[in-house]
Amino acid sequence: MIRIHPEIVLKSLLFPYLAVQGARLRRTALDLPEPPGPREGETGQGPLIRMLITGDSSAAGVGTASQDEALSGQTMRQLAPDYRVQWKLVARTGATTPQAIKRLKALPAERFDIAVTALGVNDITRGLSMQTWLKHQRELFALLEDKFGVQRIVVSGLPPVHQFPLLPPTLGWILGRQALRYDAGLRELVEQRTSYHYETLDLPLGPQNMAQDGFHPGPKVYAEWGKRVADAVRSGHPA
Repeated sequence: MIRIHPEIVLKSLLFPYLAVQGARLRRTALDLPEPPGPREGETGQGPLIRMLITGDSSAAGVGTASQDEALSGQTMRQLAPDYRVQWKLVARTGATTPQAIKRLKALPAERFDIAVTALGVNDITRGLSMQTWLKHQRELFALLEDKFGVQRIVVSGLPPVHQFPLLPPTLGWILGRQALRYDAGLRELVEQRTSYHYETLDLPLGPQNMAQDGFHPGPKVYAEWGKRVADAVRSGHPA
């Protein structure tokens, strides 16, 4: 039996209204830059871990003043007391999963032990079906393993989009329902492989924890996210 998802029905019924609303948001939303700071380096002491972080604006740290406050900096801060981490950040604002794949394919081959991914919100807002998006996710995971030798992939789930302060209620509800459904599909995909780790992003995203634009995480969210990623790394690589 074909399952009908209410957000798809509502999106179809309200498409002209939502298109106008979306266009207005794109015109008026605050455009925050990617924060300055190093995008690769080495830190800490202990057993060596080589880590690649890839994704969209959230992986790039939009919403913070520097990379030290962003996902990469927060994760390195957590891991440095126990590991020597050689790390690289490959992320860009607006990236969809296919765009991230293209960017990684253009890089020279390197060896990494762990990859951290953060992708999906842009795929949803650009209308990719869940089946197509999950196909791209599988392609991304295969690329990380085959080209970069990654042995463990920490996959960040989709955030609770319906909590984004920027989004008006109807649009937020529709995108939020989609995000929950896509996230469940991603989690099911990831849990099929013991070398993958799904990390939920069920974080409180009220105005007090979000960036000024109401769409990106603030430093508190990045700190918790970085801690969760570091815990996932430790679970697969005991010091």
